[in-house]
Amino acid sequence: MNAENPAAHVPSWQDLPAAQQPEYPDQEALREVVAELGTYPPLVFAGECDQLRARMGAVAKGEAFLLQGGDCAEAFDAVSADHIRSKLKTLLQMGAVLTYAASVPVVKVGRIAGQYSKPRSKSTETRDGVTLPTYRGDSVNGFDFNEKARIPDPERLKRMYHASAATLNLVRAFTTGGYADLRQVHAWNQDFVKSSPSGQRYEQLAREIDNALNFMKAAGTDPAEFRTVEFFSSHEALLLDYESALTRIDSRTGRLYDVSGHMVWIGERTRQLDGAHIEFASKINNPIGIKLGPTTTVDEALTYIDRLDPDREPGRLTFIVRMGADKVRDKLPELVEKVTASGATVAWVTDPMHGNTFEAASGHKTRRFDDVLDEVKGFFEVHKGLGTHPGGIHVELTGDDVTECVGGGDEIFVDDLHQRYETACDPRLNRSQSLDLAFLVAEMYRDQ
Repeated sequence: MNAENPAAHVPSWQDLPAAQQPEYPDQEALREVVAELGTYPPLVFAGECDQLRARMGAVAKGEAFLLQGGDCAEAFDAVSADHIRSKLKTLLQMGAVLTYAASVPVVKVGRIAGQYSKPRSKSTETRDGVTLPTYRGDSVNGFDFNEKARIPDPERLKRMYHASAATLNLVRAFTTGGYADLRQVHAWNQDFVKSSPSGQRYEQLAREIDNALNFMKAAGTDPAEFRTVEFFSSHEALLLDYESALTRIDSRTGRLYDVSGHMVWIGERTRQLDGAHIEFASKINNPIGIKLGPTTTVDEALTYIDRLDPDREPGRLTFIVRMGADKVRDKLPELVEKVTASGATVAWVTDPMHGNTFEAASGHKTRRFDDVLDEVKGFFEVHKGLGTHPGGIHVELTGDDVTECVGGGDEIFVDDLHQRYETACDPRLNRSQSLDLAFLVAEMYRDQ
């Protein structure tokens, strides 16, 4: 154990305003749950967080590429082997495409084992004249539209911990127990190759990887690195009661780590400079991400660096930009230019999902695959023009054949959205669209 319960630690963020926090009706019940969570073992270890910080340092310096992806919001009823394996399989396939086709080391980070909470633009939701608190993720309240389900319940924080622990346990087993062995590149695709153009394209790449592995083996080299994969967890550090309970003092260094995940990020709605979330992020030693939308000013970006990365350590801070396809080429250049000129080495990552959401006539929230792709293209164009490094992609995706985003190689039309619209929150790329994106990103990276 390398993280101790911080009994003597008084959180400096506790008395600051915190946006997007649930209004629990029973504060005493909340205090009891938080105290109990404080006695639970770490979900990750401080040394693993340090390892990811080193990997993100390579991303920031232009030596590696970040692939970060997973559900918009995880659900307690989706903590099954099949769900977790299919998500992991999609990320492993995307990672294989990017590593082989772009010839770049890929740092793999899941939006997984903690992404149970969602910020919302409105605190209430009205249907047929009935107004109830909005659904804020399984960690807070229930998705069903009734009064009982929508009451924030602190017991759900313990369920989030246990669901995250079960998920991480299975992910560790898959990534170190043989499933992630590069010789499995064909096995990851068996259920998919016949029905999908992107599956067939992937199969061709898998054959090339096979040939390369066979050549290396014949030449007398068979590295152990091919048998396992480094895979890290991340989520938005939204619910500060939960994150604080899992923030511990590392016995090796005496520094604070949030042991709920390897990397946490601060969202577009909670990045207030005088707020509790930024203060919290400034105190923990994990690699930190911060979402930057189109309203972000240069002064704000430079202040985030001063607050969150005062030592200017590559790998500490990642700027995840979510501008929208129509704004990225206008808004991003000045930020990248001025941050680079300041001497800071941050990792620049594109989130092409959140700025491109719209509501279809059917009432479904959706995204066009072409818009997602165009924002990624704009992100690469800006970096190419400035001679800086496009560090990675951050996407909402699933390993299932859902119909939530329109377009892609297996084209999904607006009229198809209802067929398998399964997200509890934002629309995700399905497996085919995710692989399409990986191939296109690999081509863009090579062109840099």
